[in-house]
Amino acid sequence: MSFQPKGIVPAMVTPITSDGKINVEALRKLTRYLIEGGVHGLFPVGSQGEFYALTFEEKKKVIETVVEETQGRVPVYAGTGAITTREAVALTQMAESAGVAAVSVLTPYFIHPNENELFEFYSAVAKSTRLPVLLYNNPGRTGVNLSANFVVRASSIDNIVGIKDSSGDLTLTAEYIRRTDKTFSVLAGRDTLIYGTLCYGGKGAIAATANVAPGVILEIYEAFVAGDMKRSLEA
Repeated sequence: MSFQPKGIVPAMVTPITSDGKINVEALRKLTRYLIEGGVHGLFPVGSQGEFYALTFEEKKKVIETVVEETQGRVPVYAGTGAITTREAVALTQMAESAGVAAVSVLTPYFIHPNENELFEFYSAVAKSTRLPVLLYNNPGRTGVNLSANFVVRASSIDNIVGIKDSSGDLTLTAEYIRRTDKTFSVLAGRDTLIYGTLCYGGKGAIAATANVAPGVILEIYEAFVAGDMKRSLEA
């Protein structure tokens, strides 16, 4: 699969009205603000978007709104993780129908599957869609940590193209990068580790801070790509 996740992709917040509904106009405004700020993609319905607090229909509305407002200017990555394989597949297929460019699939949470069960989970989700799939490791929230051995194994699935790593363990991030080939994208999921991840060979970041200050986060990446390590580190 030729699609390669890279650059700075904000993990979008989900605007909510005072009576608990999706604030569609605020979501459209945020989408425009981020694209005008120069980001390389958008990531709705992830952890920062409080996916766990949204119904299936609310997730659908958020994803469809962002895709519609983006108008193909940048790729949209949708969060489609769930506890059960059935729900993760349903969310992924909904996101594909909505027109996203890729999905990011968090490990199951609450339960603690072993690596064979995790492989079955990700295989089933990947086979259910033609979209590129990113693994998403966030053990502090899920209690499930993706080992380097597992990521190497999962990267053999054709449309699993990368991983968002929110473990906060830069040694683990570095192993993901060292042990996979250049077609596999490792993205920082901790904003404090964007520079370090890039130094090890990561392709970018899915960054929460970019909701508020996309220019600062873009500066880290763009200066690094330009070879200006001093400016990147300062940012």
